[in-house]
Amino acid sequence: MKIVAQVKLLPASAHDADALAATLRACNRAANHASEVAFARDLKRRNVLQKEVYFALKADYDLGAQPAVRVVTKVCDAYATLKGNIKAGNLGREGSRRRRRAESKPVVFREDAAQPFDDRILTWNLDARTVSIWTVAGRIKHIPFVCSAEAMKLLASRKGESDLVMREGMFFLIATIDVPEPEVYEPDGFLGVDLGIVNIATTSDGEIMAGRRLDRYRKRHRDLRCKLQKKRTKSAKRALKRVRRREARHAANTNHIIAKKLVATAERTSRGIALEDLSGIRQRVTAKKDQRARLHSWAFAQLGAFVEYKARRAGVPVVHVDPRNTSRQCSECWHTHRTNRVTQARFVCRSCGIVLHADHNGSRTIRHRADAVWQRGAVNRPRTSTR
Repeated sequence: MKIVAQVKLLPASAHDADALAATLRACNRAANHASEVAFARDLKRRNVLQKEVYFALKADYDLGAQPAVRVVTKVCDAYATLKGNIKAGNLGREGSRRRRRAESKPVVFREDAAQPFDDRILTWNLDARTVSIWTVAGRIKHIPFVCSAEAMKLLASRKGESDLVMREGMFFLIATIDVPEPEVYEPDGFLGVDLGIVNIATTSDGEIMAGRRLDRYRKRHRDLRCKLQKKRTKSAKRALKRVRRREARHAANTNHIIAKKLVATAERTSRGIALEDLSGIRQRVTAKKDQRARLHSWAFAQLGAFVEYKARRAGVPVVHVDPRNTSRQCSECWHTHRTNRVTQARFVCRSCGIVLHADHNGSRTIRHRADAVWQRGAVNRPRTSTR
């Protein structure tokens, strides 16, 4: 499987930082030119597009031979991604406004968009923790970088491209690493996980990961943004720019912690993980005006992605089940009715009379559905058991 390792570059001077920024601008302007040619002449294959724009990219945008090749590949990959999203229906049905808008114009790259570098134009020295990188101002050598100990271990097996990213005036390199993926074991049951807004995750073991702290953090940042936006002063704009990504980083860190805990629990007990398939829920669910911010800041997809990749690294099977009526169905007698869900936190079955926390009941129902899906072979099963 592929995972990424991120390192932060520490340019020694303003000249080096300016050279890196100028390189991103030149590469993305060149990418926009190549994208316009690809769209106008329907040249979406790399070899064909490269013949058409290669010399223009070198002459007009001051790119070297290998950076020009990487720019062409980046443009072709962008169109391949667009085609995949259209085919998967992520941009709406055929003829929809969003899909027509995406298909009617060439792909556009921001001036600070990420740029891929291969081993010909980027050299790593892991012992010295430095990199040597090509720029439009010449090759810059011995740029220090810092990263976590885990990232350093991953970089030892790095192969292929790395992306140069500029974020809030800082430069990062994001390397893709192939790590061995263990074989998925035959689970001894499943750990059902109910994802929600009030409680971020509730397991079928009865453990509740409440979302109160994250909600308070988000509300504090919403209030701060509102207050700063009303001021309209230069200092307020600087403060907005300074805090704009803190909420997202805090939410991602919270989801990482929860995902790690879920995978560790499942691995320790030799169980799989059962999740609801919540794709498209924002389009299906309506919310009152005062609840829309909470609904649309709910990072269920991110948490699900974190659980999946951490589970793959540990060999833990993950099953997605149909989410319909998981909050209304009794996990004991299977009686389903909307009145079973008395309040947000209370579930009382009108048939058998069992009383449970609503999210706990939902996670137990998810666990039962995952067991049924696994037993009837509706998911990919491991060929042999490793436990």
